[in-house]
Amino acid sequence: MTPLAHIAALPIRAYRMIFSPWVGFNCRYQPTCSAYALESLEKHGAIKGGWLAAKRIGRCHPWGNCGYDPVPDQNTSDTKTCTHDTHDH
Repeated sequence: MTPLAHIAALPIRAYRMIFSPWVGFNCRYQPTCSAYALESLEKHGAIKGGWLAAKRIGRCHPWGNCGYDPVPDQNTSDTKTCTHDTHDH
């Protein structure tokens, strides 16, 4: 993790230690938003990882989606792609 990403991760780690036990574990997505944010900072650094984390937190609301939403790999784009082979693209 880059030094800037370590700094960006501090508020997330503080949230996980202090507030998360009080709020509960009610995230709509898997991995949780805080785990997603830490992983995105680890994989993509402070700028892109922070952007990915902000977008994920923005999607986490009662009218949003839910389910498995992993951090994209570095060599792929942010867009979701169809990975099954039941039809042609």
